[in-house]
Amino acid sequence: MQARVDSTEAPQVAASSTLALVHYLEARDLLNRQQVEQATGLSLDTLKDPDLRIPASAHYQLWILAERLTGDPGVGLHAGQVIDPERMGLVGHVFFNCDTLGEAVVQYVRLHRLINETVTLSFEQTPDQAILTWQPDEPRHYCRQDMDRTLAAALCRTRHFIDRGIQTDWLEIAHPEPGYANEYRKLFGGSVYFGCGVTRMAFDSKHLGHPIPHRNPYVYSAVLQQVNAVLARMQTRKTFGKKIRRLISRQMATDKIDADTLAKQCHMSRQTLYRKLKKEGLTFQELVEQVRRDKAMRYVADDHYALGEIAFLLGFSELSAFSRAFKRWTGVAPAQFRATHLEQSP
Repeated sequence: MQARVDSTEAPQVAASSTLALVHYLEARDLLNRQQVEQATGLSLDTLKDPDLRIPASAHYQLWILAERLTGDPGVGLHAGQVIDPERMGLVGHVFFNCDTLGEAVVQYVRLHRLINETVTLSFEQTPDQAILTWQPDEPRHYCRQDMDRTLAAALCRTRHFIDRGIQTDWLEIAHPEPGYANEYRKLFGGSVYFGCGVTRMAFDSKHLGHPIPHRNPYVYSAVLQQVNAVLARMQTRKTFGKKIRRLISRQMATDKIDADTLAKQCHMSRQTLYRKLKKEGLTFQELVEQVRRDKAMRYVADDHYALGEIAFLLGFSELSAFSRAFKRWTGVAPAQFRATHLEQSP
């Protein structure tokens, strides 16, 4: 049997986005703590960390669960219409403290990877229109519910904080037309097209010069400084930290994960490796644990490999050892996690 090599780091999203969905469920008395923790593999208490970033796959699993708990296929559109300044996240506070909407859009595009690493956001301007485009890096990273929430939140927050009269000229949506298609037309105001393969939102470019009322330059400066620091740390992890995670991933199916071997591949001593990781607030063993956990959740949910094969791929000598580790990570046995995931999948 050949080990499948995953040479990329699992993309992440800001935990604040996940926590906002948890609060949406909680406000409707639909929050099931055990189910949420099982779906995401995360303790709800850990989501309160404002700097936390979690695997996008865990975030998207929560959307699947949210649709099932609410019985609402349009849960993304409805969650996105909730305006709560306390739960907008750092990027939201940067956006609504800029001088103009045009400046805010530029910052939103620049900082979007802090919100969701699976989607690339771009902006173009014609003489008449301003167009935002959301493009997932891979088809498997597209989540209908999360895209609905992103679009609804972008427009509803702009209307609430800037100008209630703003509406779209047209909207192109990647996913096929759902049963609640009329809700898009009522919410966004312009023409809506489905099954476009890419998601784009266009509005009149005259709005870009619209000043943002109630902006606070002091808040803007302080929050932007904090956001830039987070972005810098993320970029650091994308160079050294991501390289180490990738090397760990490649070595995962060998007899053991060897720090000395990895350090030699990076042309440094083991002590230097540990020191560079410590500067990012990481340890080598934490990275190994993260890679194992991310791969385990993905492999078990995919239902592509038998559990014994997954244990081998992740470097466990016995299935029982893997099962104990998986239960420690998620709170449930791998077989139960797989069964629940298959029940929740559309």
